[in-house]
Amino acid sequence: MSKRRALPQEPRTATIERLTHDGRGLGYVDGKAVFVQGALPGETVRFKYTDIRRTYALGEVLECLTRSPERASPPCPHFGACGGCALQHLNPKAQLRFKHELLLDQLRRIGKVEPSEIWPPLTGPVFGYRRKARLGVRWVEKKGRTFVGFRERGSGRIAELEACLTLHPKISERIKDLAGLIDRLSLRDRIPQVEVAIGDNRSALVFRVLGPPCAEDRVRLEEFGSRFGFDVYLQPQGPDSLLALTPPDPPWLCYRLPEAITLWFGPLEFTQVNAEINQRLIEQVLAVLDPNPDETVLDLFCGVGNFTLPLARRAFRVVGVEGNPQAVLRARENACLNQIANVEFHCADLSQDLAAFPWALARYDKLLLDPPRSGALPIMDYIPRWEPKRVVYVSCNPATLARDVGHLVRSHGYRLVGAGILDMFPHTAHVESMVLLQR
Repeated sequence: MSKRRALPQEPRTATIERLTHDGRGLGYVDGKAVFVQGALPGETVRFKYTDIRRTYALGEVLECLTRSPERASPPCPHFGACGGCALQHLNPKAQLRFKHELLLDQLRRIGKVEPSEIWPPLTGPVFGYRRKARLGVRWVEKKGRTFVGFRERGSGRIAELEACLTLHPKISERIKDLAGLIDRLSLRDRIPQVEVAIGDNRSALVFRVLGPPCAEDRVRLEEFGSRFGFDVYLQPQGPDSLLALTPPDPPWLCYRLPEAITLWFGPLEFTQVNAEINQRLIEQVLAVLDPNPDETVLDLFCGVGNFTLPLARRAFRVVGVEGNPQAVLRARENACLNQIANVEFHCADLSQDLAAFPWALARYDKLLLDPPRSGALPIMDYIPRWEPKRVVYVSCNPATLARDVGHLVRSHGYRLVGAGILDMFPHTAHVESMVLLQR
């Protein structure tokens, strides 16, 4: 491991060359790389060291001596302290360019591939877009009140928020009320987090509780839900322990998707956080994968059916595979509720050997992948057996995307046709992307 060094007390000066993948400015001082939080390319900044290692150092901007024309005034008063956003000091157009260039750089450097086409970014609202979130909670005895929000940058503490501009207004405008509610609960020091889920039809709050609430707690929680329009749940242990204080009717949240699909999901089940970008993403997947009425499509890491069901409106048959058993059950329910019969769902760990599964022995005309951050490398060597003419890969991690695409191109005769980003998480360094490969 790199050894920590004593921190100089005097500020230093650096000229920033570029942004790193996490949104920090990279400069050099005495030949050593310094990653400076809050600095932008082209700027000369005074900074203080926050950590020094043998081969690199970390810093934080104190003053911009020369200012980038792309620098923006962060609209959120908590930016810099709260770790939820990394790029509010960069204007939205420049954020898109940074993410676009990061994707292409990873494809070239890690994957050794270049797309034939570069698609324009899919964009939507830059604030109020986030419909799902896990908010940290901490009762601070010395201050006599509860903090609710995201972690502070570089710290395990909860940032002191009054609102969050990236959260959907339904919850952003209620953070202070939520903190005040927890202040009045007997188990206020035994609630580590609250999960938020906002659908088109209703909204939910899931309180993770490390002890049983008393009768007065339950009354206060139910009153809060009734007053502000939230279904309130308790989660004393794992996801299976979820308990609705007042059972909602209908019991689930929903999103409306392209192809006249209504996608139902539980408050702890994975769905895309940005509903508008998700809609545009599905439309682009349908356009570039282009399933025909006589074709069979394989959808891996399918979740609750976000892509599978719209694809089934266009294809002859769609097979969805997912490792989470609860998500598979929900996907099957969604197919029934949407009266879609030409789809089937299977549960399988897609990081393991798939030879025993009948669905894995079939051939498919087209393939969709939407894996977690770790990517889908174990799947790459199965793809030639399935013989798909087209492969669409949706990714939340450009590095693992580039690794997997490079392997598919070099080892299995596919060509990288197109690539582009979608701005799923504005103001963060998170890069969501999509590529198309053809055999």
